[in-house]
Amino acid sequence: MAESSEDGQEKTEEPTPKRQQDAKEKGQVPRSKELNTTMVMVLGAGGLLVFGNYMVGQINELFHVTFGMDRQDAFDPDAPFHMLHEAFWIGIKAVAPFALVMLVAALLTPALMGGWTFTASGMAPKLEKMSPLKGLKRMFGVNALVELGKSIAKVLVVFGVAMLLFWAMQDRIAAMTRESLQQGLMHGATLFFWAFFALAAALIIVAAVDIPYQIWDHTQKLKMTHQEVKDENKETQGKPEVKSKIRQLQNQIAQGRMMENVPKADVVVTNPTRYAIALRYDQSRMRAPQVVAKGTDVLAARIREIADDNGIPLFEAPPLARALYHTTELEQEIPAGLYLSVAQVLAYIYQLQAARRTGGQQPERPRPTVPEEFKEYARPPEADDNPTNGRPATEF
Repeated sequence: MAESSEDGQEKTEEPTPKRQQDAKEKGQVPRSKELNTTMVMVLGAGGLLVFGNYMVGQINELFHVTFGMDRQDAFDPDAPFHMLHEAFWIGIKAVAPFALVMLVAALLTPALMGGWTFTASGMAPKLEKMSPLKGLKRMFGVNALVELGKSIAKVLVVFGVAMLLFWAMQDRIAAMTRESLQQGLMHGATLFFWAFFALAAALIIVAAVDIPYQIWDHTQKLKMTHQEVKDENKETQGKPEVKSKIRQLQNQIAQGRMMENVPKADVVVTNPTRYAIALRYDQSRMRAPQVVAKGTDVLAARIREIADDNGIPLFEAPPLARALYHTTELEQEIPAGLYLSVAQVLAYIYQLQAARRTGGQQPERPRPTVPEEFKEYARPPEADDNPTNGRPATEF
């Protein structure tokens, strides 16, 4: 059964990435105390296995220092201080490797599940924790039953493994009574370290069950109602009217930048009044002509006006204009299928400009056609341009 929110709605939606990130910033991440305990104990037992002989040797030396006082040292008032100083440093050397292993284990283990989190919100006092009703809920809730089950499972597992170890090691334990003190100490330490490692490793069974449960329980706590998801989307993406205003401003900025490129064009192909596409071609840097501006209706009229003001030629070719408008993007090359048609237009414009400069004969105006694959774009709609509705397109 899905958990309900305070307003009665069921939390049926999976937590969003934002919800998960907010929870992590508050220190709410999946944690398994069993995993932490098990890893610390296993690494600690491993440290004892690795450094155990060294530690026993240091402890043996510590016994010699503290209990091997000579008779003359008993009458020396400074001897106890020297002995204490030496015993202190032997003790430090004995436990330092194991302490370092435990420190590393305590720091690295939390990163295995949920990662490290540093937040002050977890230390802030919460009045709800002082509520008797919520305290009873925690004592008799599902989590309390799970914790009770884990505690019983740990006792049974550890007890069972301990009995197996005692049964397997009883002969070696009995043999220690016939060994010397030093041999018995080394032998006993080895048996203790291996037994401790086995008992710690047995807790992996409990941790393996607890980890999936903690992940599931954390996800359940973060689940959201349908209304919470809608509110979050509205908060992150903005209200529709705000988004519309942002898009409008973006379009205005893009149009302003586009209009700044019209004076750089070589020609503006028109429809003649509904479409306007400004083309630019630099043979030394471009493989094909590029679209620097395009628009319809009012925007097309503005492109033609800027072109007029800057002496950019206008070339009326309705099918080509429609095909260019529907198949091109700003600052992108024209399609390969329109290379020939646009080349005819540019060649005519270049020849016309040269004739004006030299006073030569003007070239014959071309009639560029559109390839078959562009016919669907070049076909005029029902209410297409009527040249009589606007100013006729001019070439200068």
